[in-house]
Amino acid sequence: MEYVVLNNGLKMPMAGIGTFLLTPDEAEKSVMSALESGYRLIDTANAYVNEKAVGRAMKKSGVDRKDIFLETKLWSSFYEQTEAVEKTLERLDTNYIDLLLIHQPAGNYIAGYKQMEKAYQEGKVRAIGLSNFNQEQIKEILAVCQVRPCILQTELHPYSQEKTLKDFLKKEKIVAQAWYPLGHGDQTLLQEPLFMKLSNQYGKSNAQIILKWHIQSGNIVIPGSKNPEHIRDNFNLFDFMLSDDEMAEISAMDKQKRYYTSTPELLKKYAQMIPPVDKQK
Repeated sequence: MEYVVLNNGLKMPMAGIGTFLLTPDEAEKSVMSALESGYRLIDTANAYVNEKAVGRAMKKSGVDRKDIFLETKLWSSFYEQTEAVEKTLERLDTNYIDLLLIHQPAGNYIAGYKQMEKAYQEGKVRAIGLSNFNQEQIKEILAVCQVRPCILQTELHPYSQEKTLKDFLKKEKIVAQAWYPLGHGDQTLLQEPLFMKLSNQYGKSNAQIILKWHIQSGNIVIPGSKNPEHIRDNFNLFDFMLSDDEMAEISAMDKQKRYYTSTPELLKKYAQMIPPVDKQK
């Protein structure tokens, strides 16, 4: 395993399991499988409606809580609810969260960030950060925050490398975390001739080559899967290194092509949407 040290000194694994779009049953099984395979980073969110399942899997796994890096995200319609963090802790059945993010720059996200700062100062959260924020929105947070964000979770993959944003993040000592690290399953990306060549050269899958590129680029990765074999493969990344030339070849693939695009209309919808968190299994 490789780790990154966040701007508050906390050590975070570079590879983890994501639970986006997984049902509670799927999330519980996937997290159990991941922890058995050696993962120690788990990513979930209020909006995924599977936090209870993630909490159960952590308990059932037998892995000591202090050895698990648990990450979740506050949803937009909860930013002004003073009990939002406490309810998140209850769903996860834990007394602290390692990393808590603002999920979307929607609604009163300044209030949400202040909630996270309070939880951080009370020891309920060990680090805080942002998800889906652009550079200007991050600057807005930096102008008012008492606790600096450690992480930006955003769409990153070889077709959308966000080089300007990453330069900004590096300057501000904020670590990038990639969602859609494999390009949302885009077979054109996954089957790029370069990845086919490197796959044969290193005896790794195309997906493993891409995930390794992320890690060597400084991106934390959280690919999701329901398949135990894929879960194991997505973690089997630490016995080879891509060369500088190979990294440069992948860097040249950047097309600034995103699979998700935020809009004001979408953010307004997010601010009004209330996930059924109290009805989850």
